Amino acid sequence: MNDHTEAPSARTRVRRVATNAHYDAATLNAIIDAAYLCHIAFTDSTGAHCIPTACWRDGAYLYIHGSNGSRMLKRLQESDACVTITHVDGLVMARSAFSHSMNYRSAMIYGRFEVVADEAARRKAMEDFMEQLLPGRQAEVRPGSDKEYAATTVMRIALDEAACKVRSGGPKDDEEDLSWPAWAGVLPFAQTRLAPVADAACAIEAPAHVTGWQNG
Repeated sequence: MNDHTEAPSARTRVRRVATNAHYDAATLNAIIDAAYLCHIAFTDSTGAHCIPTACWRDGAYLYIHGSNGSRMLKRLQESDACVTITHVDGLVMARSAFSHSMNYRSAMIYGRFEVVADEAARRKAMEDFMEQLLPGRQAEVRPGSDKEYAATTVMRIALDEAACKVRSGGPKDDEEDLSWPAWAGVLPFAQTRLAPVADAACAIEAPAHVTGWQNG
């Protein structure tokens, strides 16, 4: 990606509230790394679709995976797609109904997915995915079998054509509304990790990477 002010392409240039636009890699990477899901928009002969799927980042690429028979994965090899990620951080309560807003961090990524064909790279990508879900987990679980890897497609999309929008802070009421007798401020959201819940058939003591989940 480019610097904070320059969009990498015409279709990534933010036009609505352009002051909230970010085009730098640091902002984009942070938004992706905080996400477990992305939404992928694409079209096929039956129309337009937008499908949520698990995602992770390695360097300058966003990765996804799925079954070899997935309609979406097949279509993504044939045409461009748009990937979106959004985190809602708060509801912004203004003095007028029109000026209400949300605090958020969002990203849109454009381009063509490519299949990770190299076997070693494919397996490493899936191991990276496990580590993103829960660091330390990959070393404990049964590794994927040759059959399981053979049934899985791993794809990636470059992050060089993307745009982010970020809003933070309080309401921005018009001057004439500042005296209106209504409470104004922010109702914040935060992602909360709860205590692990063991499977009923699991008699194994939770390892450190599980017990530390709630404080991660």
